[in-house]
Amino acid sequence: MIDPPLLPAGNDAAPDPAASEGRISEGRTFEGRDLESAAFTALADRLRALGHPARLAVLHTLARENRCVCGEIVRELPLAQSTVSQHLKVLGEAGLIRSRTEGVRTAYCLDHAALAALRAEIHAVFDLLLRQGANEPAAES
Repeated sequence: MIDPPLLPAGNDAAPDPAASEGRISEGRTFEGRDLESAAFTALADRLRALGHPARLAVLHTLARENRCVCGEIVRELPLAQSTVSQHLKVLGEAGLIRSRTEGVRTAYCLDHAALAALRAEIHAVFDLLLRQGANEPAAES
C-alpha cells in the first residue's frame, strides 16, 4: 500500500508556489506587491518560526531522519512532550514541516520544497539589501 503524501502540518492548503519563489523587485515591492503584502507577512512568519533554538533543534532532528513521531523527537531533546508538540505546531503552521496521522500517532518530516523556497526568498532579500547597500556610503561610527 502506498502511503498518502505528508501534508503541511497545521495547514491543509499547499503554499502558493508563486509566493515562495523569492523574486524581489527594486523599490518598495516584493514580487510586485506592497511591503505589507501577504508575501512579506508569510516570509516573516516563516522566519519567526525559525527564531527559537528549540525549533531549530527540532528541524535538525527531523533532518537526520526520514520521519519522526513526537516521542522520537522528545527523546532527542531536553524538552517535555507538550513543549515539543507546540514547537511542531508552530513549524507546521509556518509550512516548514509536513505531518501524517498514523493510527494514534502523527509522523513529521521536513518539507524540503518549502525549505528550499524559504532559502531562495532569504537569498533574494539579502541580494537586494547588499546590492542597495553597495550604492550607499558606509555609516561612520
